[in-house]
Amino acid sequence: MMRTSWMLLAATAFTAALASAPTFAADDECTLTIEGNDQMQFNKEEMTVPASCNEVTIELEHTGEMAADVMGHNWVLAESSVSEEVATAGMQAGMDNDYLPQDDDRIIAHTEIVGGGETTSVTFSTADLADKDLTFFCSFPGHYAPMHGKFIVKQE
Repeated sequence: MMRTSWMLLAATAFTAALASAPTFAADDECTLTIEGNDQMQFNKEEMTVPASCNEVTIELEHTGEMAADVMGHNWVLAESSVSEEVATAGMQAGMDNDYLPQDDDRIIAHTEIVGGGETTSVTFSTADLADKDLTFFCSFPGHYAPMHGKFIVKQE
């Protein structure tokens, strides 16, 4: 009987502690992580952020081992209607420009190219992005086809 009372008391205390624990702050849902690997794959085909985030941070982790000049990855965001054109133009821009055309207004946000074991990030405003058809992709030559997905700024 004493043991049952003690267990009930412990369970009640645990439940009360959970109820009073702080919930995740809005900033936590405003930071998204995506991984790229040596097999030319992102681990996500879709990324969603709530419109309540004034800014979003994308963290790109290259989980592979190959060097940036061999199997580098970046994360680029553009409207879907121009994403493939931006990636194609980026091939000619070269590694020194992270395989992105310089000063191209079609690029909403992008990271630098990273190699295996490296991480990079970009923070950008979500203003005016909620109703747009957006695509994220890697612009390293030959990576666009297997490494792209949908980016959604979701209205609540």
